[in-house]
Amino acid sequence: MFGCLVAGRLVQTAAQQVAEDKFVFDLPDYENINHVVVFMLGTIPFPEGMGGSVYFSYPDSNGMPVWQLLGFVTNGKPSAIFKISGLKSGEGSQHPFGAMNIVRTPSVAQIGISVELLDSLAQQTPVGNAAVSSVDSFTQFTQKMLDNFYNFASSFAVSQAQMTPSPSEMFIPANVVLKWYENFQRRLTQNPLFWKT
Repeated sequence: MFGCLVAGRLVQTAAQQVAEDKFVFDLPDYENINHVVVFMLGTIPFPEGMGGSVYFSYPDSNGMPVWQLLGFVTNGKPSAIFKISGLKSGEGSQHPFGAMNIVRTPSVAQIGISVELLDSLAQQTPVGNAAVSSVDSFTQFTQKMLDNFYNFASSFAVSQAQMTPSPSEMFIPANVVLKWYENFQRRLTQNPLFWKT
């Protein structure tokens, strides 16, 4: 019913069923995992009005599982990418796996999927930093580059009274740089690939 994918590893499709409506995948060597993809295989859909909440569990310093809600998958949203690299030091949240006797080893984390009503899924609040940014890395880089350039250029700004005449140098008014910066940001927001045209 479900699959789990970590970059550089084989796809897992044999989830361990720990209850009628609960499934887990083991994630060995979890310390080296940044993102995990959870997806439906397409062979068995959720029953009408149902979906699956997705949890990440890792052992705390005492070896006890710490569960954190990542998000959900449904028939309408059959896959999701979750960032788990920053979660290993966070606190746990309420979860449906508490009463279960799930076999685990100390260096293995788990992804848990709990089949629940869609209404319940809508009321749950995932861990804030588990969601993967919807902004791609190129857009993030461009945004950072713009900010850096503007801050760098602005650090040399002087008033007209402070300027010393130098016939061999050209000067660009700071408001021109600011206008370019704002226009470029606006165009990047509207279409991250505008520069290709």
